[in-house]
Amino acid sequence: MKRDELADLTVFVAVAQEQSFTRAALRLGMSQSALSQIMRRLEERVGLRLLSRTTRSVAPTAAGEDLLRRIAPMLEEMDHSLTALGRFRDRPAGRIRITTVEHAAKTIILPGIRDLLHENPDINIEVMIDYGLSDIVADRFDAGVRLGAQVEKDMIAVPISPDIPMAIVGSPAYLKDRPAPAGPHDLIEHRCINLHLPSSGTTYAWPLLGSDKQELTRVRVEGPLTLNAIDLILDAARDGHGLAYLPLDVVHSDIGERRLVSVMQGRVPDLPGYHLYYANRRNASPAFRLLVEALRWRGEKTLKSAR
Repeated sequence: MKRDELADLTVFVAVAQEQSFTRAALRLGMSQSALSQIMRRLEERVGLRLLSRTTRSVAPTAAGEDLLRRIAPMLEEMDHSLTALGRFRDRPAGRIRITTVEHAAKTIILPGIRDLLHENPDINIEVMIDYGLSDIVADRFDAGVRLGAQVEKDMIAVPISPDIPMAIVGSPAYLKDRPAPAGPHDLIEHRCINLHLPSSGTTYAWPLLGSDKQELTRVRVEGPLTLNAIDLILDAARDGHGLAYLPLDVVHSDIGERRLVSVMQGRVPDLPGYHLYYANRRNASPAFRLLVEALRWRGEKTLKSAR
């Protein structure tokens, strides 16, 4: 295969995966016009239409889907092979892409990589916030960070945090004219602020303990707001829109300064700690191994608790 043919296939894969010339251009560092010319040249060479284009969207045709399925893994494997050559360099280098949620990014990842990036200037880490359960292989991430219970069994999982203390909170103004809930059934009478889960298209069900504080139930709550970020949920709780289910370290200072009131203490169990997970073949890069060691939980890191 000629060099320009390989380059053309790389452009096709980027456009087909992003389903956008704009996003593909940003990903490849090329102009949209250059990408359009390359795609026209490739389609003329193979004698088939590979992309279906409208004014609003770009999607692979049936032939394009078949070609994408065949060549994307090969190009990705070539990319990994080139990245793996970094182990022969004097200094670890390369880009590491991670999908995670905002709380883990703030409390675990950013603090954990501070020294790593200062000591290894050739390492580049890309952190993408997403509450969906991404397929890290298909979406070309090197790793993901999620709660332990959410990690697929075929992934290597490394614990990077202790269990996460949680709390249900409401503003004093919200609770002024309402009795605080004592158990899961009382939440029916309350306005609650929901977290949207894009993978399922539903909202997060709150894990709660029964009266014996042993049996775990998951309660779907109702309320005026559904949001997709815990920072927004925190703001909504402060503004009196309802009860919120949030990590305790996020609301610790609000509780201490009486901006929020914690309810149902003893009924809100800790969530399983965060895990860094990845496919087996992703563990070749020295830069990635440094990341794993930098984030690995060894017991000394704790999340703030008011209990």
